[in-house]
Parts: sequence; structure tokens; C-alpha cells
Amino acid sequence: MRQATTTTGGHPLSTHSASVPAEAPGSGRLPRRLVQLYAGLALYGASSALLVEAGLGLEPWGVLHQGLAELTGLTIGVVSIIVGAAVLLLWIPLRQRPGLGTVSNVFVVGLAMDGTLALIPDAHALALRIPLLVAGVGLNGVATGLYISASFGPGPRDGLMTGLHRRTGRSVRLVRTVLEVAVVATGFALGGTVGAGTVLYAVAIGPLAQLFLKVFAARPAPLRSAVVAQGQPERAILPG
Repeated sequence: MRQATTTTGGHPLSTHSASVPAEAPGSGRLPRRLVQLYAGLALYGASSALLVEAGLGLEPWGVLHQGLAELTGLTIGVVSIIVGAAVLLLWIPLRQRPGLGTVSNVFVVGLAMDGTLALIPDAHALALRIPLLVAGVGLNGVATGLYISASFGPGPRDGLMTGLHRRTGRSVRLVRTVLEVAVVATGFALGGTVGAGTVLYAVAIGPLAQLFLKVFAARPAPLRSAVVAQGQPERAILPG
């Protein structure tokens, strides 16, 4: 019997291989993971649309998308797709490798956002806008847990952040803060909405994402001839 040890996300993984080959971890869970991925991405777009409709402040990248939409006359969903594709191009010099979830994120979130905005009626009364805001932030946390737990790769914006972290040696917290301050400031200058919703999102999304990462994390499939210890995605980076 031989033992191989590797690490992922700072958590050691110890794999003991016996004489009978083991199944690839997660191979039996592929259909579930695909459902999680696309349900999560669609829900992420829908939750972002609720924040737009509430009009009380958007998440950082949403502020930029809305500002660019105001400038260009394009829908916010189309702008989200264009920005996602542009950010993905920045992965090339950073030597980041996209996954299925990365490419799907670019298109599915924007399409779901525009589709949701086309379906829900305008909300003008504050008594309607506040529940929309709370629902948008809450559903965004659910969506984050769903699609990150599917483990098909980070979103383009998160990949940019982690790539800059590796290339510059700066902390993830610092890189994320600089990026998000820059996109919020740019978006606000272009007409994007910054407000109570922006603050609520910043405060609530971390705890919500961690909660739903644990809820939706796929449990290891039972193996007859091997034992695989896998770390939980406890410190996963939020999507962008």
C-alpha cells in the first residue's frame, strides 16, 4: 500500500490507494454538481436583478455594470457578460485556467439577470423595495453556496482577484478591497447605485455564503477500496 499526500486550499488531502483502483472522487456526483452549478448561476443572476429592482444599492461589480449600462444604453445583463468576458481575458497574463463554471458564469448570470428584470414589475414603494433588497441579498448567498460547492472553477472576477494575489504576493483581502473599491467608485461615477443595499451586501454576504457552502457541499461518495479525506470549502472566495 502506498500513500500520497497533496494539498488544496491549504487543507492537506491524504489518499491511501489499495491494490484495487478507486473511483475518481466526485465522479458519481457529476449530475448533481451540474445542477448545482447552473441553478446557482441562474439564481445569482436573478438575485442581482432583485437588487437592481430594489434600487437601494448594488453589490460592487453590480454598481459598475449598472454604470456602464447607463453609459452605453445596453442592458445590465449584456454589460455583465461583456465585463465578464473582458475580465476573463485578463486571466491570460496571470496564467489562470478557467473551468466550466468560469465560462458558464460569464453568460448564465447576465442572461438570468435580464430575464428576471423582464419578468418582475417595477417596484416604486419603499415597502416593496426593502423586501426585494433583503430577498436579493439572501438569494445571492444561496446562489453562491450552490455554484461554488459544485467545484467547476471560480467566476471570472474571483479568478482575477486570486491571480493578482499570486502574482503580486499581496493578501487576498487587500487585493479584493482594492478591486472592489475601484469598481464601485468607477460605477458610481458612471451612474451606478450605491446605498444601503451596498452596505448590507458587504456585511451579510460573507456569513451567508459560508452557511450555504456547508449546506450544499457534496459529501464524499463511499469507496470500497480507498479512503479519501477531503477538506470542506470553508474559506472559499465569493463569486464575481
